Amino acid sequence: MIDENLWKDLEAPQPDRGRSTRRLFPESAHDIRLGVTHPGRRRMLLLRADARAADLVRPLLNDLPQTHGLHLSCSSLSARDFELQVSLTADTLREVFTPLAEDIARTVKDAPGDTVLEAAVRRFLHWQQLMRTVGVDGLGKEARRGLYGELHFLREHLLDNLPPLSAVEAWTGPEGTNQDFQLPACAVEVKSTVAKNPVTLRIASERQLDDTGVSRLFLLLVSLDERRGGSGESLNTTVDRVRSLLLSPVAVARLDTQLARIGYFPHQRELYDEPRYTLRRVDMWNVSGSFPRLVEADLPAGVGDCSYEISVSALERHRATSQEVIGLIRGTDG
Repeated sequence: MIDENLWKDLEAPQPDRGRSTRRLFPESAHDIRLGVTHPGRRRMLLLRADARAADLVRPLLNDLPQTHGLHLSCSSLSARDFELQVSLTADTLREVFTPLAEDIARTVKDAPGDTVLEAAVRRFLHWQQLMRTVGVDGLGKEARRGLYGELHFLREHLLDNLPPLSAVEAWTGPEGTNQDFQLPACAVEVKSTVAKNPVTLRIASERQLDDTGVSRLFLLLVSLDERRGGSGESLNTTVDRVRSLLLSPVAVARLDTQLARIGYFPHQRELYDEPRYTLRRVDMWNVSGSFPRLVEADLPAGVGDCSYEISVSALERHRATSQEVIGLIRGTDG
């Protein structure tokens, strides 16, 4: 994991102009490095590849949109060697750049040699799109509630029962996995609502409640009271409390990466002091057997990417207990 201490080591004053670099993923066939320029101390992610990879990525570079605070370029080092540079150009995005650099580096470390630069640029484009989608107003209401619910489950269920790094690594939803949390003995999908008595729950796809390859699958509904002011927790307070429980810098870096992947950016913290959330209740259901759901195997050929709603009243006989879920998290329940 890339953390602030690694950047500070690279930023240590140097007598000569140039760059300090540190290679990432030494086991990778690709030369992926963090770099800091001297004397300017500009942070960079550096990726070297051959001419074939550079030729394939040029069409993407020609149409690359500009993003304030971030710059991407590709330059030749020799007739056969090229270097892709992702640079931080504005300190306001300093805390965003670390998860961005780590995400791109992890994406490309196992990529085929001729497509490694293309994979890096496409991942950079993904981050540009994420930042445009979030925009100046930050995450929308539904996204904020969803993030609060996931952080609540992380804090109250995982961090009480797992080592901090293992707990944060189980939070895989920001990476686009089918469920929000994936553990050795179970997977958990978390929904959040402010409805007083929710009638239905929206399921995003036919894979979200598909337990194929999963020993046990649980659906959680976090019911919240949401208001401006009052005694509840803001999203910022919740993030800070989770971070305070992570004793390892590596776990903190992992948390920050996942938050950034969702679109919770540190330079927009002032947007998340309101509203405040108060927990009303948490409902848990065991997703198996006759649980009402659509899964991929049920769909006719040619049908996919389905969202649907399930009736909360139909879930009563599938209830699970907190103790049941915690036992699986700890690995003490079969």
